[in-house]
Amino acid sequence: MSVAVDNVRNFVILGHSGSGKTTLTDAIAFKLGLNDRMGLVTNGSSVSDTTEEEKSRGITIFASTFAANHTMDGKEYKLVYTDTPGFQDFYGQIISAVQASDSALITVDATSGVQVGTRAAWKICKDNRISSIAFVLTGLDKENADFEKTVAAIRDAFGVNCVPITAPESNDKVINILDQDELPENLAGIRESLAESAAETSEELMNKFFDQGTLAAAEIRKGLHDGIEAGDVHPIYSVFPLSGVGIDNLLNSICRIIPAPGHRPYTDNEGNLIKTDAEGAFVGQVWRTTIDTFLGQLNFVRVISGRLKPGMSVVNTDTGSKETVSAMMLMVGKKQTPIDEAGPGDIVAVPKFKTVKTNHTLAEDGKTVVAPIKFPSPVTYVAIKARTQADEDKMSTAIHRLLDADPTIKYEKQIETHEILLKGLGDVHIDVSVALMKQQSNVSVDTFTPKVPYRETITAKGEGHYKHKKQSGGRGQYGEVYLRVEPLLEGDQEAFCNEIVGGAIPGNFIPAVQKGVDEGMLAGAVAGYPVQKVKVHLYDGSYHDVDSSEVAFKIAGSRALREAMSNAKPVLLEPIMKLTITIPETYMGAISGDMPHKRGRVLGMDSNGEIQVITAEAPLAELFKYAAELRSMTGGQASFEMAFERYDIVPSNVAQKVIAEAAKNRKNEED
Repeated sequence: MSVAVDNVRNFVILGHSGSGKTTLTDAIAFKLGLNDRMGLVTNGSSVSDTTEEEKSRGITIFASTFAANHTMDGKEYKLVYTDTPGFQDFYGQIISAVQASDSALITVDATSGVQVGTRAAWKICKDNRISSIAFVLTGLDKENADFEKTVAAIRDAFGVNCVPITAPESNDKVINILDQDELPENLAGIRESLAESAAETSEELMNKFFDQGTLAAAEIRKGLHDGIEAGDVHPIYSVFPLSGVGIDNLLNSICRIIPAPGHRPYTDNEGNLIKTDAEGAFVGQVWRTTIDTFLGQLNFVRVISGRLKPGMSVVNTDTGSKETVSAMMLMVGKKQTPIDEAGPGDIVAVPKFKTVKTNHTLAEDGKTVVAPIKFPSPVTYVAIKARTQADEDKMSTAIHRLLDADPTIKYEKQIETHEILLKGLGDVHIDVSVALMKQQSNVSVDTFTPKVPYRETITAKGEGHYKHKKQSGGRGQYGEVYLRVEPLLEGDQEAFCNEIVGGAIPGNFIPAVQKGVDEGMLAGAVAGYPVQKVKVHLYDGSYHDVDSSEVAFKIAGSRALREAMSNAKPVLLEPIMKLTITIPETYMGAISGDMPHKRGRVLGMDSNGEIQVITAEAPLAELFKYAAELRSMTGGQASFEMAFERYDIVPSNVAQKVIAEAAKNRKNEED
């Protein structure tokens, strides 16, 4: 595996779900000798989809990295490549794999063409400063496959500098267009577009193209090679993965024109460039963490600079703790191969780190921190509950294992509803996470649709009074409080105002009244939800020289608040979420028409070719199952992001149901 850094090629395979990423991965693995037979997703023999979850669902869930040598023109190259999910529920795996790669292959099915996932893959690469992007056409042997139409769709979507380098001459032959002085008749129209793209790579070729109207084959080859290496031209390759046709052409072209490590910039958290130097100080980033049955936690490290070896001491610069590299491995499915050294561009699995998790930087100098991977926010929430006491005892450990491995999973103890929430990027993502809790920690949980974290407030002024008087022999309890409440204005920081004059309530009891008000704010006055944006004035009261106490005034303050709020036109508030929905134009009407049924509204629309972006807002109460509903409405062609926008008043018909349900629950608890 010892290869000079200049001959290392690190790339990620991306694309829409079902576009042939994993089949291409298996074909490359077979060609490179990583597998003694062609792996297939359909029969569970894929080198990439090896977990039970992946096999049972028939989709890629986890990013998988492979490494092998390839000989081309007498030179030895090392190919490091990563297969990724296409399902948007596992976007975290996709973006992590992109962070660990220098270049990208985006698969496009020749019958489906450019899809939402194709555009998403392109955007991820651009956002992460990967300029070396190539397209790989798959499914060319399917009925209705159309090479020229698919190439045209790619050029329409991503620019005319996307040019075919290899093309199918038949179902069992792929030709390299750059090596052909004369093209077959069915590909003759491609020559002009190749010449145009080549001409744009240099002023000399541009002048010659304008003067002559075309370029010689050798000039086209040189211009395209230079453009692809610079990231200005994006090659399109054709392959038949199941038969292996076109795979050699693809690998040879990758070795010739895809840049070595150092071309794609890595920066530290202050924006400074991290130099790729094989002989420099080691810097690496952990982009994936898994739990192995036998080895425990495994951290996958992308080497950015320097060399990593077993026995080395490095610093986790995110935590400041020192770590020792006990061993390093290359993974092919579940097979582990120990290695002695890793350099720039390599990805290795390291076991037994103590404080390391995804997104952490390991550095020999103890200072460098690689700019962190930016993960999307969750869009699907479920409430979870341990099935048994034994599960309850282990649940915290199980959840933290999930969080360490998957930054797109979030965990929250909901104050308003007293529920434990698990948040992810979709219902399948949540299902897989729950299954992992069982596999990794033997913890079983049940999932439920969460309760909505409503809030309460008032829309007018109101007054309340309560006298707490209790006499049961001996010293009694006495405290009387008069409150006035009003909506808290924007920018007003004072939510509790003491306006007592003349000693109606002694100063030492005022904090007790405020504490009672604070507790009343948490308990609510309408349906038992926390109160917000309410200003409270304490303006009168009375006390007893002997019987008054802090407890009495705390109770009086809480009860007076409840009465004051009930006289101030109280309302329920619900969280409103902002949605950004990306869909093909075909589904615009269905998505826009569905939004009113969710008590939502469309705020705006934007287009990017045939892809539309709808901005909308809707109550969280209507969105707990939106990921599954959106997938159903669009056949998996859509994706969306969701973020909290504000709290807004619940419509009266909905509020009545919530209040009635809260009253019923209180009654059940009292019984």
